[in-house]
Amino acid sequence: MRENGAVTPTPTATTRADAVCAAAVDLARSTAVEAAGGEVGEYLGIDVEDDRVVTHSFAALAAGYQGWRWAVTVARAPRSRHVTVDEVVLLPGAGALLAPQWLPWSERLRPGDLGVGDLLPTAPDDDRLAPAYLLADDPAVEEIAHEVGLGRVRVMSRLGRMETAERWYSGDGGPDAPIAQHAPGRCGTCGFFLPVAGSLRAAFGVCGNEFAPRDGHVVSVDHGCGAHSEALVEAPPPEPAPAPAYDDAALDVEDHPWRPPAGGEASEAEAGEDAESLGHS
Repeated sequence: MRENGAVTPTPTATTRADAVCAAAVDLARSTAVEAAGGEVGEYLGIDVEDDRVVTHSFAALAAGYQGWRWAVTVARAPRSRHVTVDEVVLLPGAGALLAPQWLPWSERLRPGDLGVGDLLPTAPDDDRLAPAYLLADDPAVEEIAHEVGLGRVRVMSRLGRMETAERWYSGDGGPDAPIAQHAPGRCGTCGFFLPVAGSLRAAFGVCGNEFAPRDGHVVSVDHGCGAHSEALVEAPPPEPAPAPAYDDAALDVEDHPWRPPAGGEASEAEAGEDAESLGHS
């Protein structure tokens, strides 16, 4: 608090500030200047820590420490008028620029961070894994249960398989990928689709088409792309039907004597014409 250009210490706690300690502003400033290795900013007030213990705050001027303050804690012994400095620290204020909260490496790790020669230890209590000797609902796990001490020590647990399935299904190899929305068919009906083993067989496989964008990667059965094995650019036109043909050699011609029509006798000329026409039929 400022009065007539002077700074009056402002207690920030319900406990009454010790008058002797509160008046030691100059001692606190000189201590802050020494710790900062240069000038400090304006006086920001005091915090009452305890009986005869207060903290004086000064704005930090160092580059990169915007909103920070130098906190100098002073105290005095009972019935003593001599004030001593307890500690000097640089503290962030309400609007201080802070570094991101520290996270352990296991939480900072992202897919693709592992490089050549890097090691990625797996925690003994990783929920994604289970001992191989435990029975599971995955047939693939049960098949290797006899490998205790000889094969894999741990295998994927049910939780690990579910998380894997959700990650694959929502990724670039799932049905929501843009390329799958315009595919002529689904991977489950493609001849290049290689189903995976185990409980995920009904939902996932690996693409085996070298010209497909997901060649060698896991895809869901309802994923798809333009390299589907049954995709045809244009169906071939149907061939025209052949013209009907008759085999004259298969017809037998037999001579029959001419008979006059019923109801009268025909003339010899008409009989001859009828006989001639019958011979050419």
